[in-house]
Order: sequence, then structure tokens, then C-alpha cells
Amino acid sequence: MEIRGPLALPARREDIELHTLDGLTLVGELALPLERDPVATLVTLHPLPTAGGFMDSHILRKAAGRLPALADLAVLRFNTRGTTSPRGTSDGAFDGGRAEAFDVAAAMDFVREAGLPRPWLVGWSFGTELALKYGRDHDVEGVVLLSPPLHRATADEVAAWAGDARRVIALVPEFDDYLRPAEAAERFSAIPEAVLIAVEGGKHLWVGETQTRRVLTEIVAAVNPDALPLPTEWHGDGSQVR
Repeated sequence: MEIRGPLALPARREDIELHTLDGLTLVGELALPLERDPVATLVTLHPLPTAGGFMDSHILRKAAGRLPALADLAVLRFNTRGTTSPRGTSDGAFDGGRAEAFDVAAAMDFVREAGLPRPWLVGWSFGTELALKYGRDHDVEGVVLLSPPLHRATADEVAAWAGDARRVIALVPEFDDYLRPAEAAERFSAIPEAVLIAVEGGKHLWVGETQTRRVLTEIVAAVNPDALPLPTEWHGDGSQVR
């Protein structure tokens, strides 16, 4: 069958809870390769919950549905404080990216305690703000920023990544609603090592299978390039057609 849309490929999927230092319980899911240990871990940070973002926002849901099988990656998704999805509602209330620092820390604590390898933060929109603001506080290999608006991350917080050995990779849509490639190049110039990828024809919400595949390919290119190119078909016996 063709790999597209909401198709969820075989994986070990487990409902999880994260516990924050300020006493909240956050709901989430961990997806692991079915028969192998993961080679790396994606800790995903969803778009703005007050604008409909949650752990099931489509790029993150498709990453969890495909990448454990296609790229041997663990994918951790969770609802930040006060956010609801079919998985449930996390405790607390949205705090504009401030107390969400505790949420990122709780996810990273879970990764460490579970022994998950080579964590990367993958933020989308609001999630990129959390990755930029708080990612340096944690043991991550890098951050992948999807449609970064740079509304909440200050210039100083962005510049703090300069000289950091951890990688900063930003996918900037050509037709983004908030930050387009030319402005992004200026705003990220404080991080000479940052990799900015301007996605021709891209839009903030990455709607459509072509854009989904581009985003997932760039994530895998950063985290486990040996898995490229990603297959486009899946057979019932588990074989793949690239």
C-alpha cells in the first residue's frame, strides 16, 4: 500500500504520562520500532494549543505513525499543560511558553529514565519557541524547527545557540504566515552554524502529502540519514519499496 495520510505503520505504541516539577501530569504516547531498538529519539513539541495545536497535529502524528518503522526512530508526543487530544487532557493551563519549560523538562526526564537514545527536539510553530528557549538546558543532539515564528523566543535566546555543538536546523516555508526565508535568514544569522532550509511552495501548516514527505525526509536527514530515502510503499510482509 502507498504510505500516505494517517496510515500508521507497525510499531510498539504505549500511552505514557509525564510528571512535571510543579506537580502536573501530562498525557502522551511513545512509539518505538516494532522489533528493533531505536537509533535515536524525537521529542516532539506541538503547535500553539490556543490555535488548535496538540500532540496529534498532523505532522507529529504522521512522524509517530511512520518513522519508527521507516527510520528506526522513537517518537515521543505529548500534550503540553492544559492541552486536550483524543489521548486525554494534560493538567494545568496554557502559560504562553513560560511554565511550559517544566513540560519540556518532564519529557526529557522521561527520555533519560527510559534510556532512549540520542534525543532531538522537534518543534512545530509554538513548539519551536519551546525548543529554542529551553532546549539548551537539556541533553539533546539538536533541534529541528518546523515553521519557526520567532514570536516568543527572544533575540538573546536565539543567539545563545551560537557556538553550541548541538545542531539547529530550521525548515522555513516559502509562503509561511509568520516568518519567511529571507527574514528567517536575518533572524537566525546570530547562529552561524544554523542550517536554514527554505522549502519551495511550503506553507506554515505543511498541508498535503508532498509537504509531509518533505518534512519527514528533512527530519530523518538530520537524525538518521542512513534511513534515506524514505519508502513510499509498505507491503504486508513488512518489506518496503523506496
